[in-house]
Amino acid sequence: MNRKIALITGGSRGLGRDAALKLAARGVDVILTYRSQAAEAQAVVEQVQALGGRAQALALDAGDIGSFPAFVARVGETLHTHWQRGQFNYLLNNAGMGEHASFADTTEAQFDRLLNVHFKGVFFLTQQLLPLIADGGRILNVSSGLARFSLPGYAAYASMKGAIEVLTRYLALELGPRRIAVNVIAPGAIETDFGGGAVRDNAQLNAMIAGQTALGRVGQPDDIGKAMALLLSEDAGWINGQRVEVAGGVQL
Repeated sequence: MNRKIALITGGSRGLGRDAALKLAARGVDVILTYRSQAAEAQAVVEQVQALGGRAQALALDAGDIGSFPAFVARVGETLHTHWQRGQFNYLLNNAGMGEHASFADTTEAQFDRLLNVHFKGVFFLTQQLLPLIADGGRILNVSSGLARFSLPGYAAYASMKGAIEVLTRYLALELGPRRIAVNVIAPGAIETDFGGGAVRDNAQLNAMIAGQTALGRVGQPDDIGKAMALLLSEDAGWINGQRVEVAGGVQL
């Protein structure tokens, strides 16, 4: 029986890495992308293989829209070479980076970096990958709790995530005839190296967020990886066009 295949952008570290491993544990093979850390990506490939799955790592700059046609061609070649098929089943648009700056101090260059990676890149990469996504597949985009509540310094970043939430609903509607379900997951603060690792390494910030969270702690990558794997699974097959916040009940 053919195993399902997931394509995960930004799968070499953080939430993408954890999602890759959780999917592999569910019997899903993985194509993951990395921007520059080839060794980290290969380590994830080996971990997926250790779980009994197959995996490949491909380089991708998620903000370089002009590189997408060549990347999509590489995905197609990888599918044919390693899986002897022409399509994959699940797309997780996870690649991302942070910019912390007040609204007054945000530069056009910072805005454009966020726009290209978090919105324009997701829009056009998904568009170009559509022929390679099997009918009945699933797409999961990544937003943030910051699209629901506001903290100083994240006006540009959160605006991109708000746009992704609107895009998700439109994708769910327009891809419905192909039975492709599309949802968006909104993590809260997580202990990773995202944004310089502030949530993980700044004890005062960590404690402040934990104090605002109903379950009394900051999130771990494992919390999000499990939820991502669930939302991409057949168990969540009737969930479509939804924003799912996975944040332990922060700022309720």
